[in-house]
Amino acid sequence: AHRAAPRRFRQDPFQPLDAMSFALATSAASAVGAKRAPVAGARLGKSAHIPRRAMQSSVTRAAVGADEGAAIKPFEAIVEAKSTHPVADNRGDSFARTPHFHPECERAINEQINIEYNVSYIYHAMYAYFARDNVYLPGIAKHFLKESLEERSHAELLMNYQIMRGGRVELQAIMPPQVEYDHPEKGDALYAFELSLSLEKLNNDRLIALHRVAGEADDANMQDFIEGELLEDQVKSIEEVSRFVGQLRRMGNKGDAVWHFDQALLEEA
Repeated sequence: AHRAAPRRFRQDPFQPLDAMSFALATSAASAVGAKRAPVAGARLGKSAHIPRRAMQSSVTRAAVGADEGAAIKPFEAIVEAKSTHPVADNRGDSFARTPHFHPECERAINEQINIEYNVSYIYHAMYAYFARDNVYLPGIAKHFLKESLEERSHAELLMNYQIMRGGRVELQAIMPPQVEYDHPEKGDALYAFELSLSLEKLNNDRLIALHRVAGEADDANMQDFIEGELLEDQVKSIEEVSRFVGQLRRMGNKGDAVWHFDQALLEEA
């Protein structure tokens, strides 16, 4: 008795193909204008018999034709790039600037730089007050010094971003902060931290406004920068200062309670 040949994973080159394989092969051949020879016995609904080598040849011709059609695309891209984004001839104009970076974004960044410097200046004045020998709460003094440096780093971060995008940094005037922070009812520590909380919330509002300006200009990069580098830290700062205000309000304005609070901050610094 004749035994059937064992099944193999690889199809025999001359094994008949089904109708779907034949359709794919003939479609690829017609894509490049190849003439298709009629196949005997090939009717709709029945298997068409075509050697695999012939099908592979048709597919190869289709791929070559597709490559030939795409050969001019790189040149077109170069022409489009040079016409859409020409390099400025004037050395007074930034080479890095793109159309997405709107002048309104540039102006808003400069305003935010000024805000960050003003807040830093106020925190620096708070540090100087609590570092006095007749006040001397070193933990609170170090906290506000750290906050002052952090706000200044935010200003420098915005300056670097402005430069990277091809904008011009325009520093503005800084208002002189108050010198005394003692309050007749709240005391100096609670008053200073409540002022700090108000400043952090105001700064958060301005960052959201800056993000809105970037959104109106359709500047996705600027929006991502504000979200990732500034807004997240700002929300954390608000939460931290809120805890300090809550603790100080619970303790009251007594000297020994404020001293213990100051010592706790000194250990964290």
